[in-house]
Amino acid sequence: MSHAIRRVSELALDETTVTALRAALKTTADEVVQAIIDEVPSYANALSGHMGATIRRAVRTALGHYLDLASGNATAGDGGDAAYELGRGEVRDGRSMDALLSAYRVGARVAWRCLAAGAVSAGLPAAEVAKFAELTFAYIDELSAASAAGHADELAARGRAHERHLEHLARDLLAGASPDVLLASAQRAGWQPPDSLTAVLLPAAQARPAYRALDPGTLVLDDLSDATGVLLVPDADRSHLLRQLTDRTAVVGPARPWTRASASYARAVRARSLSSGIRDTEDHLPELVLTADMDAFADLRARALAPLRTLPVTTARRLEETLRAWLLHQGRRDEVAAALFVHPQTVRYRMSQLRELFPDLASPHRVLELTLAVGLRPS
Repeated sequence: MSHAIRRVSELALDETTVTALRAALKTTADEVVQAIIDEVPSYANALSGHMGATIRRAVRTALGHYLDLASGNATAGDGGDAAYELGRGEVRDGRSMDALLSAYRVGARVAWRCLAAGAVSAGLPAAEVAKFAELTFAYIDELSAASAAGHADELAARGRAHERHLEHLARDLLAGASPDVLLASAQRAGWQPPDSLTAVLLPAAQARPAYRALDPGTLVLDDLSDATGVLLVPDADRSHLLRQLTDRTAVVGPARPWTRASASYARAVRARSLSSGIRDTEDHLPELVLTADMDAFADLRARALAPLRTLPVTTARRLEETLRAWLLHQGRRDEVAAALFVHPQTVRYRMSQLRELFPDLASPHRVLELTLAVGLRPS
C-alpha cells in the first residue's frame, strides 16, 4: 500500500473509538453487502447464499484491518494483497472492472456512514472525524486501485493463455491433426468451430493487420519459418474476402470443412510455389491439377509429344502451340488462326503436319492425353 495507507496509521484512534467501531463491524458489513446487491446489478445474485456470507466476512476483514491500521496495530500490506486477489477473482467470476469499482463506491459510502455514526457515538472530536473521513476514503481508494491492478493482471494473463490456445489450435489445423485432437484443442481455446475454414497465405508482417478486418473467429499465425503468415477464415464469403485482401499479397485457398483446413492450406502453399501472381486458387485449378505430380506430368508430356521430338526445336515448339490452340478451340480454324496471329491457311498446313505425326489425332483417348500434355506451356 502507498502513502494514503501510511497516513491511516498516523490517525491513531483511541481504544474506546476502535472498540465501538469493531462492535459494529458485522452490521456494517451486512449493510455494505446489501447496498451492493441493491445498487450494482452484476452482484444481485452473486452475493446471495454461501458467496454472500463469504463476501460479508471479506468486508469485515477489510474494515477490521483498516481499524487495526487506524489504531496503529497493523501494517499496510495485507489489505492490499487481499484486494489484489479480489480483483483477480472477479475476472474468474466473469465480472467487469466497472462492476467492481461500482461496488467499491457503494461500499465506501455505506461503510463511512456506519463508521462515522460509530465514531461520533464514541465521542471522537469533529476535527478527528473529518480526518477519519478523509483517510477512510483514501484507504478504500487504495483498495480499489489494488483490485483494479489484480483485475487487469488476471485479464492480461488470461488473454495471453487464450492466445496461446488459439495458436496451438491453428497449428493443429495446419498439421492435419485428427478430428478428436482438433475438437479438444478448440474446446481449450474456447473457439466455436465453423462449417468451413479458408486458408489465406500472406507475408507475416501483413497477417495481423489483415486479421483485424476479418471475422473475429479467424485464426492467425504470423511466425512460420519462411516469414509467411496464415489466416484461417471461418465460413468466408469468398468474393468479399478477396475484396478485403485487394491491397495485400495474399493467396486464398479453397473453403474446406474446418477439420480439413490443412487441405486448404496445402493448396494455397502449392499455388504460391507455382507463381507469385496467383491470388485465388479457384482461378488456377487446371494448373494445380496438372502440377499435382510433376514427375507424372513430365512422363505424360514425353510420351504424348514424342513425335515432335524428331523435329527441329523451333518447328516442334511452333507445332505444339498450334496443337494447343487447335485443342482449346475445338478445331475451329479461324479461331485458332486468330489466337496464333497467323493466316487460316497456315493453320491448315500445320494441322496437316500434325496429323501426319499423330495419325490417331481423332481418337478421344489421344485427344485427352494431348490436351493434358499441352495444358501447361513449357517453362
